[in-house]
Amino acid sequence: MVQEFKLPDLGEGIHEGEILEVQVSPDDEIKEGTVIFVVETDKAAVEIPSPFTGKVKEVRIKPNDMVHVGEVMMVFEVAGIGEKPQEAAATAPEKPTAKAAVEGIAMPEKRKGPVPASPATRRIARELDVDLSKVSGTGPAGLVTAEDVRMYAQEPKAIGETVAEAPPAEEIFAPQPMSLEAPKLPDFSQWGAVERTPLRSVRRAVAKKMALSWAQIPHVSHEEQADITELESMRRKNKKEVEEHGGKLTITIFTLKAVVAALEAFPRFNASLDLTHEEIVLKKYYDLGIATDTERGLMVPVVRNVNRKTMLELSIELPQLTEKARAGKLSLDEIKGGTFTITNIGGIGGTSFQPIINFPEVAILGLGKAQWQPIVRKDSKGDLEIVPRLILPMVLSFDHRVLDGAEAARFMNDIKETLENPARILFFEL
Repeated sequence: MVQEFKLPDLGEGIHEGEILEVQVSPDDEIKEGTVIFVVETDKAAVEIPSPFTGKVKEVRIKPNDMVHVGEVMMVFEVAGIGEKPQEAAATAPEKPTAKAAVEGIAMPEKRKGPVPASPATRRIARELDVDLSKVSGTGPAGLVTAEDVRMYAQEPKAIGETVAEAPPAEEIFAPQPMSLEAPKLPDFSQWGAVERTPLRSVRRAVAKKMALSWAQIPHVSHEEQADITELESMRRKNKKEVEEHGGKLTITIFTLKAVVAALEAFPRFNASLDLTHEEIVLKKYYDLGIATDTERGLMVPVVRNVNRKTMLELSIELPQLTEKARAGKLSLDEIKGGTFTITNIGGIGGTSFQPIINFPEVAILGLGKAQWQPIVRKDSKGDLEIVPRLILPMVLSFDHRVLDGAEAARFMNDIKETLENPARILFFEL
């Protein structure tokens, strides 16, 4: 019999992806569980296995295609019993139209679970005061479209359904916020040659998430410097031994320990803001994200339970995670659920920058390039002296809805003290 294979629901609210690899061709004989293609979502690259054993009859995708959940990817010939394709199609319900979805007085029952709809459709639903869970979707895999919402809003309500009262006149005529929608771009080719590159997969996800974070979170930054001269001496002293165990001892490893100690002392930095319930969610676990530069764009693998791991364990685990990120091999579980993020541009260069918070977290720590600087300080006799010291620039971006400047200063002071006193890090290991 002939079987169509559609892009399955990948979870996490993912509705589309970009095809990276197609690993089968028409007439190939395959077994159930064989990887047939790789799709990259805004979360990670995912290998899709075949649910059938049989022959590939048709391949409808190719690398760089954008595909949606429910879209037919391939057609197989498989052995077994069941309806023929034409019989299955004849007995299957017809795809509803937007008009059919709202005809008559009775309206569809409220669906369970998240409603598949684009941000634009959700905005229209809010403007028209429409409950998306009651709208039948006519798009791919039940996707609710903007037309579905408009048709629903135009039809009479179901019997017994509560009709919202008209808002007070002062609300109707209240000043509305100015629209900030981006204007249409000009034709740049009128001034010279241009090249267009599709905004896809990871780069597209980063663009959307950064825009969301910047639009939703009032960012404030606090800058500090840490004298890591002693810490660097400790790092060099223990570097070889760590490498013999398969690890890599970096400044980021020390920073992980310093940050988790500060998060335990200042729990509001290990949190998220729930506006729906007007609550601050304090997290009792410490899963720290490490921003990683890759050819596909910025990825943030998550190191779990940092507070429970030794320096050696972190020195082994972190390089493995960042290597998987650069190879595009991270799983969804390895990039979700972070509670706080660290980004380090020191290896590339730069002394100061303002990182954007990794939504829905409330803070992010940025590290610049550590450099030797002449520092004026008092010697043992109380006299001033100039000495060379290795200085690490740091910047904390935080959500001013949850945190204040004084809290940020104390939080950074705690990190600074730990980095400047390596014995404190050794104490954490006991």
